[in-house]
Amino acid sequence: MDLLKAFASEQLKEEAPVFNIGDTVRVHNKIKEGNRERIQLFEGTVIARKNGGISETFTVRRVSYGVGVEKTFPLHSPNVEKVDVVRKGRVRRAKLYYLRDRVGKSAKVKEKI
Repeated sequence: MDLLKAFASEQLKEEAPVFNIGDTVRVHNKIKEGNRERIQLFEGTVIARKNGGISETFTVRRVSYGVGVEKTFPLHSPNVEKVDVVRKGRVRRAKLYYLRDRVGKSAKVKEKI
C-alpha cells in the first residue's frame, strides 16, 4: 500500500490550479491527432469537483449552439496543460447540477465581488 501512495504522490502536479465551484474557467487540454499534438480550449462553468488526491476530477459545463456540453477532466492529468480562471462565481452549493435544467439568464452564476 505504501508503494501505491508513493507512485500516486509522484504523479501529482506540484502546483495544482486553484479554482472553486461556480467559477468560469478556461481549460487548456492537449489533443493528440496522429503524430501531431495541439492544445484545445474548453471554457465553461465548473459544476462539480470529485474525490481528492491523484483521482480528483472536475466537471465543466457550457452551452454550445443551444446544446449543453459537459466535460470531466482529471485535475492531475498531463493532458490538462493549465486551467485559467476567467471569473469567480458566488454559489452556495458543492454541486451545481441544477444548472442542467435551466436556460438563459436563470442559468447564470452571480459573480463574486
